[in-house]
Amino acid sequence: MAENTKRQSKSLPTWTDVKAKLADFDRAALLGLIQSLYAAHKDNQMFLHSRFGLGGGVLEPYKKIIDRWLWPDVLRNQDTSVSQAKRAISDYKKAVGDPEGVAELMVFYCEQAAGFCSDIYSDDEGYFDALVRMFEQALKFVNALSTDRRDDLVSRLGRVRTLSHKIGYGVGDDMDFMLSKYTRS
Repeated sequence: MAENTKRQSKSLPTWTDVKAKLADFDRAALLGLIQSLYAAHKDNQMFLHSRFGLGGGVLEPYKKIIDRWLWPDVLRNQDTSVSQAKRAISDYKKAVGDPEGVAELMVFYCEQAAGFCSDIYSDDEGYFDALVRMFEQALKFVNALSTDRRDDLVSRLGRVRTLSHKIGYGVGDDMDFMLSKYTRS
């Protein structure tokens, strides 16, 4: 049985296989394929819009996803999902990869998560841990930006830290330590 599984996994197509097939396509065939992918799923549309800078706010669709999964409508029994919110940031990185945009989404993530915990009581330690990890990642990422942009984002993270002291569970204390560690002059 294990041998059969190995054979099947070796026969799965890879990017190399796809690339070899694409080499035979002319321009019209490639455009047709991309159009089909575009029509197949809204995630593909969002990726292409972001990659080509189409539409006004490239970050807005990603922020909507983060907002939905970190600050759900509890009256509609919606759940939180850290992984779905983090996936939005990862998808943006793949589509555009602009460091300022990534940093903005990370800080927005922290703002939404801390705001939700502050406004709607939560005792989900996994959610808190994910917030603290994202806070640290955001600080690291923000430090690579230009001074004016960095100062604005660090200021926003400072507000997240202040708000997080109301959450408890040591979240604000962890953020105090990280803020002092990563924002030394």
